[in-house]
Amino acid sequence: MKRTTATAVSVVLGSCLLAACGTDGGGGSDGGGSVTLVTHQSFEVSKDVLDAFTEKSGVKVRVLRADDAGAAVNQAILSKGNPQGDVFFGVDNALLSKALGAGIFTPHKAEGLSEIPRQLQLDAEKNRVTPIDHGDVCVNYDRAYFERKKLAPPKTLDDLVKPEYKDMLVVQNAATSSPGLAFLLASVGAYGEDGWQDYWKKLKANGVAMVDGWEQAYNDRFTGSASGRAKGDRPLVVSYASSPPAEVHYGEDKKPAKAPTGVSTGTCFRQIEFAGLLEGAKNPEGGKALLDFLAGEEFQKDLPLNMWVHPARADVELPEVFTRYGAEIEKPHAVAPEDIEANREQWVKQWASLMR
Repeated sequence: MKRTTATAVSVVLGSCLLAACGTDGGGGSDGGGSVTLVTHQSFEVSKDVLDAFTEKSGVKVRVLRADDAGAAVNQAILSKGNPQGDVFFGVDNALLSKALGAGIFTPHKAEGLSEIPRQLQLDAEKNRVTPIDHGDVCVNYDRAYFERKKLAPPKTLDDLVKPEYKDMLVVQNAATSSPGLAFLLASVGAYGEDGWQDYWKKLKANGVAMVDGWEQAYNDRFTGSASGRAKGDRPLVVSYASSPPAEVHYGEDKKPAKAPTGVSTGTCFRQIEFAGLLEGAKNPEGGKALLDFLAGEEFQKDLPLNMWVHPARADVELPEVFTRYGAEIEKPHAVAPEDIEANREQWVKQWASLMR
């Protein structure tokens, strides 16, 4: 699977590491006929949806991917004023203040914004970014593993430091991975400024493993993923509340009683993803049209079964596999946006020091 936000199969865009790919086969924005979308490697969209945008606007979409959202944001900041593309998709609420503070976006009030709940519009006064989707970053568990061991899976952050779960959890690097940072923020929200570091010391003592990004954690190390069952060594992974329905959707049994993976609902942090027009874009008008499209009903309907997230628009219904097998997180751990802005860099540095 691709990141759950993730999808299981490659579609028209393929997979590119800071290299362009897309519908026109060209290179770079040409100021008229193409627009370049800079994003993370887990971005997926149905071919006919992109074709519909091109047919409507006359503009072809090219996609430029970085490894993970955190790395993509860092690259966008480094290339400020001379961006690699026109639109950036994938900055989340944990990294939003960093991106806005760096001034990498040009304001644009996207069409369809009235259908997006106000609580998702974290930059509503200036509209430098547009909310596109949201989901919950949570620990996932391999049901079969815990059934074989006759062990109840963990439910909360507190559970993860118990001896019975030693050497079971794999997490992502909070400095380079958006789910990794979200999980760090979950611990800050749960234990506060004075307690989260002690919690991570306990996690480390309990054998937590750390890798760079979601793909490696979920597909290579997690025993419960479709691709990781043969080689994975960890039955617990930081992923998404929507990962279980993705496993069902791409699995052989289309209507099992339960998904093969479950969600530890007391470990979650809510993630909102945004898109914005990059400052210095070569094709700003094409970029604005693409932003309108990303916030539009057609693209929003395509999101759940491709990137396994909730669409930002309130008028788009979720597919049955989502509602039947996904976990609804009523009380995710939270950190105030102003606290994230003031402390994120310090928290990440402290976390990195702890994890050495």
